[in-house]
Amino acid sequence: MKQRTVTVGGPCWVEHGSSDPDGAKRFYGELFGWQAAELDAPPEAGDYTFMKLDGAIAAAVAPLYGEGQPTGWTVSFAVDDADASAAGISGAGGSIVVEPTEALGLGRFVVAADPSGAVFGLWQAYALAGVEVLNAPGALGWVELLTRDPDGARAFYPAVFGWTVRPSEVYPQWGLADADFGGMLTMDDRFPPQVPAHWLPYFAVADVDVTVGRAGNLGADVLLPPTSMPDGPRVAVLRDPQGAAFAVHLAGAEG
Repeated sequence: MKQRTVTVGGPCWVEHGSSDPDGAKRFYGELFGWQAAELDAPPEAGDYTFMKLDGAIAAAVAPLYGEGQPTGWTVSFAVDDADASAAGISGAGGSIVVEPTEALGLGRFVVAADPSGAVFGLWQAYALAGVEVLNAPGALGWVELLTRDPDGARAFYPAVFGWTVRPSEVYPQWGLADADFGGMLTMDDRFPPQVPAHWLPYFAVADVDVTVGRAGNLGADVLLPPTSMPDGPRVAVLRDPQGAAFAVHLAGAEG
């Protein structure tokens, strides 16, 4: 991710939803050194917790809010106007899962899905622009769309967010003004049919192999062992003890 601060149209937030938020806080606290900072908020906010890295907000952990919501990470993108962006998503063939909603005076959010069903969020900032650290070890460093409809995604996301697409037969990359922040992987027969299209967050780490070993000791499953990508960084994909998939990559090798 070449953006070092939150940029309108780019990734701005990453949130872990789980039926065991306390377990998620413990796992990621030990894995990345995050510290939990619960909100001073009314009860209707639920057990929503900022996870901080050296005092800067790096992510959030939240309980599941309704039946049918799976445990997993949700990536959100910054917008100037949540309502207008939601209308644009509907007009481009996507769907709205949660209508524009106020969030404790911090901002306004939307949960949406692209035409293939990949869920993502929108965030219109008021008092909180988004995560306060990107690309440092332990922070969000890249986002990846896994989809069975790459042509549809190439049409949808630039129409909604104005993204550029760096073409590739293997791994197209998303960007803003050609500053890339993510990529797209076509789901083939290596992916079981029950695995839906989804956005996968990558967290930067100082040592991929050490991080994977630590994650395994903490109860995570390794979905892709540490691998050096051709002309790219060393990466790994994991599933945490709560069942949420995430990835790690070598810090300083993004984009």
